[in-house]
Amino acid sequence: MLFWILVAVLTAAVAAILLYPLLRGAKAAEDTRAGEVAVYRDQLRELDRDVSGGLITADEADYARAEIGRRLIAVSGAAPAEESRPARHHRLTEVFIVLILPIIGLCLYINTGRPDLPSQPLEARLANPGNDMAVLVAKAERHLAQNPNDGKGWDVLAPIYFSTMRVSDAETAYRNAIRLLGPSPARLDGLAETLMAMSEGVVTEDARKVLEQSLTLEPNNPRARFYIALSLEQAGQPNAARGAFEALAKQSPADAPWLPLVNEHIAKNGGTAVASAAEPEARPAAQPPVPGGPTEQDVVAAETLSTGDRQQMIRAMVESLDAKLSADPDNFEGWMRLVRSYAVLNDKDRAAGALKRGLAAFPASGDQGRQLLALAREFGITMEGSVATEGSVE
Repeated sequence: MLFWILVAVLTAAVAAILLYPLLRGAKAAEDTRAGEVAVYRDQLRELDRDVSGGLITADEADYARAEIGRRLIAVSGAAPAEESRPARHHRLTEVFIVLILPIIGLCLYINTGRPDLPSQPLEARLANPGNDMAVLVAKAERHLAQNPNDGKGWDVLAPIYFSTMRVSDAETAYRNAIRLLGPSPARLDGLAETLMAMSEGVVTEDARKVLEQSLTLEPNNPRARFYIALSLEQAGQPNAARGAFEALAKQSPADAPWLPLVNEHIAKNGGTAVASAAEPEARPAAQPPVPGGPTEQDVVAAETLSTGDRQQMIRAMVESLDAKLSADPDNFEGWMRLVRSYAVLNDKDRAAGALKRGLAAFPASGDQGRQLLALAREFGITMEGSVATEGSVE
């Protein structure tokens, strides 16, 4: 009952605000006409005084009196007749505001609203966030405000900040995770990508130092090697950049999803595409440079945590990526990330479903479709009872 009382009060307040200019305008017009009538009557009295004082002749007074009388009649009689149509228009507008507009709003609310839902304050939403990413992030932020030395919390929150383009917060989270948990290739690569996002894609000196530190921990990290080669290209060193890209291409497996991008940069720096000679068992464990979304390392880190909220946060992030791809399926890197994330979460059914939808957007006959199939084979993802191969999808 209280809800409907509040709705009625708000409706009345809005109607009063909308009606005020119309009512005020009519009153102002009446005041203006009354003022003009008073002025003309004063002029007639002043005219009589001028005739009595001999300042003007009787003929001149009659002529002036006739002109003033004409103007007085125009203001007193003609103006209300001319304003009858605007007055009717105002009345229709008032009826629309007072009656029709609230009725339309009420019908729309009854049809699309949920007046039966109970109120749910912030504390209740934090206690049961479901898959609401904003609430999950708020809950994690509240936890970290009370426990700023929880390195695992910063480690999980950092890639979420990055995927939602809160790059300043992402930098803080990555640095805290590295400070508390120690450097790792995944954390260092994430920090470097964040620094590059802050500089609009430029591999800055700070980002390069972070990438070099990542390579000291994992020399065959393709993501770090790619960005260091890109920094040489941006610095105007095409020969050095081409050499770095060619070395990465030669080390990469033939079906590596990042290989086409590497070959593009080789060609851009005056080289020719390099066919990979690396064996599958020599494949580096790190993932290709794909911006945004949860990385495989992010999901693995969440799987190792004991707190259910954090795993729920990662699952919600993966499902958010799934929803974005459903709305915009022309995102090849997003499909690669989604299939990989579901596979690492050991949800093979959803991984197979994501693969099927990705192949609908990028058919298996093309290079991108073949990369999706190669990723599926890597994780043993099956489709319709068999391991995904190029021939298993029409």
